[in-house]
Amino acid sequence: MRCVVTGAAGFIGSHLCERLLADGHSVTGVDCFTDYYPRSVKERNLASMLEHSQFAFRELDLSEGVPAGVVNGANWVFHLAAMAGLTRSWVDFDLYNRHNLTATHRLLESLKGSPSLKRMIYASTSSVYGKYASGDESLPTRPSSPYGITKLAGEQLCRVYGDEFGVPAVVLRFFSVYGPRQRPEMGYHLFIDAILRGKPIKLTGDGLQVRGNTYIADCVDAVVRSTQALPGETFNLGGGELVTVLEVFRKLERIIGKQAIIERHPARKGDQLATGADVSKITRHVGWKPTTSIDAGLEQQVEWQRALLAAKSDVQTYSRRVAA
Repeated sequence: MRCVVTGAAGFIGSHLCERLLADGHSVTGVDCFTDYYPRSVKERNLASMLEHSQFAFRELDLSEGVPAGVVNGANWVFHLAAMAGLTRSWVDFDLYNRHNLTATHRLLESLKGSPSLKRMIYASTSSVYGKYASGDESLPTRPSSPYGITKLAGEQLCRVYGDEFGVPAVVLRFFSVYGPRQRPEMGYHLFIDAILRGKPIKLTGDGLQVRGNTYIADCVDAVVRSTQALPGETFNLGGGELVTVLEVFRKLERIIGKQAIIERHPARKGDQLATGADVSKITRHVGWKPTTSIDAGLEQQVEWQRALLAAKSDVQTYSRRVAA
């Protein structure tokens, strides 16, 4: 298959590109390197693929339009590009609207009437459900942040372009994905980094927020399998285990062998109090189930972040020696 992955330099996007290449597909990766986190992190995510003969990369902003050559002949289009995160969406709504809604519109416009397109997979989020996101796809959609609103609007655009123009879109609502390459501002990345460094963890809220967590390899497997789902369907995509934030701290303390230093802060506006995906629908449709336990997944992420810290320490030591 000829595949296009938007947000290819991101956490999930880079893992998806690697999986598609390993499966023998050709991949065009698209990313505009928004400043949500450092460009160097995203470039590191891409590094292993840039020399692959079946991979091409295009740096472009979808909100400004999609050149025909990017999607022409594509069989599968995976639209993962977006501005993520709750907090910033309160103050940068125009930016979120541009990257989450306008960009989705431009992409859908470019896919109208495509004779080769078999599926367009739209990456949505549990944030479309709002503060209480535990259950199946029949839960009411009541976003509690501008971020969630823009992602839900993107879902509706996919529905309209499916109904009116035949774009074969499938919507996936991601629940708390974690693992190696997790974005540096995400909770587990911050928790692990703080414990490894012996620094305080900023805990917002009471720590009893419940999360259903999806390990990155399980997430990518579900994304690939969703290409076999019927167009127009929407699926929850989440892990099988529910844990509170405080339980995650205890697990990380055991894995790392150090105690967490916790600083308590007020809850964030729009933060979700409980998320837990009922994935029985995607299991019925494409046979997917999560297989990675939260303990095994956290161990993999800790190992990856240890290696990052060690590499950074080696660079700093070398720089000091050179300066001396």
